[in-house]
Amino acid sequence: MKNIFYIAVASLLLASCRIYTNYERPDALPLEGLYRDQQAPQEENFGFAPWREVFTEAPLQQLIQKALTQNADLRSADLTVQQAEAAFKTSKLAFLPNLALAPSGTIAKIQGFDASKTYQLPVSASWQIDAFGSLRNAKKQSEMTLYQTQAARQAVQTSIIAAVAKLYYTLQMLDAQLATTRETIVIWEENVRAMKAMKEAGMTTEAAVAQAEANLIELKASIPALGDNIRATENALCTLLHETPHAIERNAFNADGFPATLATGVPLQLLENRPDVKAREIQLAYAFYGVNKARSAFYPNITLTGTFGWANNATGMVVNPAKWLAQGVASLVQPLFQRGQLTANLKISKLQQEQALLAFEQSLLSAGEEVSNALSEYQSALQKAELRQQEIVSLTSARDKTKLLFNYSVGTSYLETLTAEQTLLQARLTLINDKYSKVNAAIALYQALGGGRQ
Repeated sequence: MKNIFYIAVASLLLASCRIYTNYERPDALPLEGLYRDQQAPQEENFGFAPWREVFTEAPLQQLIQKALTQNADLRSADLTVQQAEAAFKTSKLAFLPNLALAPSGTIAKIQGFDASKTYQLPVSASWQIDAFGSLRNAKKQSEMTLYQTQAARQAVQTSIIAAVAKLYYTLQMLDAQLATTRETIVIWEENVRAMKAMKEAGMTTEAAVAQAEANLIELKASIPALGDNIRATENALCTLLHETPHAIERNAFNADGFPATLATGVPLQLLENRPDVKAREIQLAYAFYGVNKARSAFYPNITLTGTFGWANNATGMVVNPAKWLAQGVASLVQPLFQRGQLTANLKISKLQQEQALLAFEQSLLSAGEEVSNALSEYQSALQKAELRQQEIVSLTSARDKTKLLFNYSVGTSYLETLTAEQTLLQARLTLINDKYSKVNAAIALYQALGGGRQ
């Protein structure tokens, strides 16, 4: 027994520096210049803001909260986390001994002799001593699996919040387009009536009237398409809510709820805030402990077993009274020749660790790309919306002046007035799209920065 103890202590001293080490984040990560065109480090981070502070409209908040409660994907992710928690608890209990109760009884009869009856009531115990980190590293891997499921659940929550917000603002955008189109139809119907009267008076041609009517029909034809898009978007949002299709309550479209600039913070914050990047780092840690576990397989496996119980042997009358029995065994198994399997497992574990590191670095680069793209799109949308607003002011002035010229000058045709109206309509619809692009870019940036906390 002492020899086994000395061997275990000596082996532990030799192995502990490798198989008991904890994971540490690599120093050489591609963080420099991860965000393109960022002039200076920013302490604030748009992704750290709770979603209620980002999406402030009451109907949208209610929809997001309902999705976080009812969405099937998020509920499934919760169940996966619970499974990982149960597995982790099991891995922690692996350090405790196994106990088993195995009662047994036999009866034997030989001709000419009385029956022989034997009863046993033993309790056996087996305890694997984790002297070389096998159980410890397995527990660490189980812990990393739990963290990974938690990161995956956060990724689902982030994507659901972003999806609900995008669909909500899509509905608002379609409502704005529909309202603008209907307002324009009213104006064009009046224009067509005016042109028909002008044709009767010989002031315009049949071709001009036909062109005005064709433009009116084209506008009216866009109404059913917008209605279909609205219903399809509502249905998609209901699916996210895990509900049957129904109408969605919403406010009027307003893209002014986001500031002119959105802080992206420092790239290092992505490691803690963005769930997919965090999941990749957890996978790297899992592979790290896998290497430690493969190393521990080269060292002895020490197991203590013991039996304690009660036995009785009886033939007819009791001739062998009940006795207590006790037994203890200590075993040490040292791998000597495994046909290269242990060496191969260690090599495979190291290669898997290298793969995990590459995947971690690539996820960080991809995250930086998404942040850079979303930030650029947001700034571009702001500029386009501002310029489009100036364009509408100019086109509105041009339309009004064209009407005045038509009323008081013979050199201006009514067709020029119609053209000015049509150009203004197109600019107004484009402005709605530009504002929607701004909102979409803000949501994309929030998601790219790992937003979506409660």
